[in-house]
Amino acid sequence: MTISEISKKYDLTPNTLRYYEKIGLLTKIPRNKNGIRNYDEQSCKRIEFIKCMRSAGVEIEVLIQYVKLLEEGKDTVNERKALLEGQREKLLKKQKDIHDTIERLNYKINVYEDISSGKRKDFTEE
Repeated sequence: MTISEISKKYDLTPNTLRYYEKIGLLTKIPRNKNGIRNYDEQSCKRIEFIKCMRSAGVEIEVLIQYVKLLEEGKDTVNERKALLEGQREKLLKKQKDIHDTIERLNYKINVYEDISSGKRKDFTEE
């Protein structure tokens, strides 16, 4: 697939894909005989992984470190696992924080609904 096709498929700009290549997130992108990028299944899987991690807030630096370890081979399995576990812990905390914020918003919305419907007469902002 060309960079244009990949760009559309994954909703990433060609510049973003080139940037990911430049910083080492996307490596070994096959090219055709004219030197044009020809993304294969392996490249697509890597892009899907990067996009998933980035959408969750995983930092580029962490992904660069992960990809470097990945390309070093089997000897880095424990380091990769530890890196991913650390990211999971950060995401779980973020998930809890988001849940707590949603609960607070729900409470406030319910208070305002009660005020609007006349069920509650007074309310002080907290």
